Amino acid sequence: MYFVFCMVTIVAMKYLILGFASAALFLGCSKSGSSGNNTGTTPEATITSVFQERETTTTTFEFKVTLSAAATQDVTMQFATSDGTAVQGKDYTSATGTLTIVAGSTQGKIDVLVSGDSTRKDDQAFYVQLSNPQHCTLKVNKATGDIMNSNGLYYPVDNTGYSTPDHYPGYTLAWSDEFNGNTISDVNWGFEAGNNNGWGNHELEFYTSSTHNAFVSNGNLIIEARPETMGNFNYTSARMITKAKQDFQYGRVDIRAKLPKGKGIWPALWMLGSNIDAVNWPKCGEIDIMELVGNLPNTVYGTLHWATSAGLHTSKGSNYVLNSGIYDDQFHVFSAIWVKDTVKLLMDDHQYLTVSTQDESVTYPFNNKFFFIFNVAVGGDWPGAPDGTTVFPQRMVVDYVRVFQ
Repeated sequence: MYFVFCMVTIVAMKYLILGFASAALFLGCSKSGSSGNNTGTTPEATITSVFQERETTTTTFEFKVTLSAAATQDVTMQFATSDGTAVQGKDYTSATGTLTIVAGSTQGKIDVLVSGDSTRKDDQAFYVQLSNPQHCTLKVNKATGDIMNSNGLYYPVDNTGYSTPDHYPGYTLAWSDEFNGNTISDVNWGFEAGNNNGWGNHELEFYTSSTHNAFVSNGNLIIEARPETMGNFNYTSARMITKAKQDFQYGRVDIRAKLPKGKGIWPALWMLGSNIDAVNWPKCGEIDIMELVGNLPNTVYGTLHWATSAGLHTSKGSNYVLNSGIYDDQFHVFSAIWVKDTVKLLMDDHQYLTVSTQDESVTYPFNNKFFFIFNVAVGGDWPGAPDGTTVFPQRMVVDYVRVFQ
């Protein structure tokens, strides 16, 4: 009897212990189930960042919030925007509230309105923060709204600096481009594209005809060098020419421009002989009205190139150094006074180079027709490659080009 009683007591205690364990297990499942998922796993929420180009009118940035699995009951979380370099009320409309993802679904969205703006400037950012999740956990609780401003077509420029008149005694304005339209004139300008084996100088840029690299704004032409990959090259820019559209023989040329700066940056305002396809370079002649190497931003160079009677390249050039400041500070006017047998180069009406038939009487090519080239090169034999000090983008701004005859 005593033995039987003990056995019954032991069995009863065993089942009592198992009962407590089962109850504890049941309570643990119920606690997990309160997250809204009967499988015992809590869905994780992730908010995705948005990178979007800014438009001229108000647009919507749509932030997606995704659950790792559908919950069996509604999931909620709070959201709120905050400033980065973008400012609420100016660049975007602040947004706060509660996001609900209904049971059975795995995705919701938060819309933020971004103000329209056509100004080309640095990209900006704001943030969307999630908090206080119900029936889920937050895996990624903060997203960035990247506002891409770099392709805007309005670029305001301070107009201070040297200027020249729109008429001279004894001259008539034969042609000009004041860049007052909304687009670059295809009557005046074409584009040379690609890298063309470094254009003979081991240059590093890929030239395009895109408004990313050349556009008109507020009465100015902007040529912009950018750090972006295209055609296996790490930089893009633009090279504009008037070849087969506008060419000239003699006159006074005035080009008002602000110049970029930085190691490896090489802007140029220049001319080539219109017969280049027939006789090649350097026999066709080259008039470099202005060149600058960006690590010497207070110095411009003027050079004329041609071929000797033996067909060898030769040149004559000089430079003009500012007394103070750099050529990026304000506008300056780069000029050529070009008559039969003589070319003179000027900076803000200060003459600093003369080339004539006294320098080369036999093969002198500068009595022929020439066309314009405006470009910003990156890298090359003369300026070298950009380095860690070079800031991008870099822009050459041209107010006008005028030819008086």
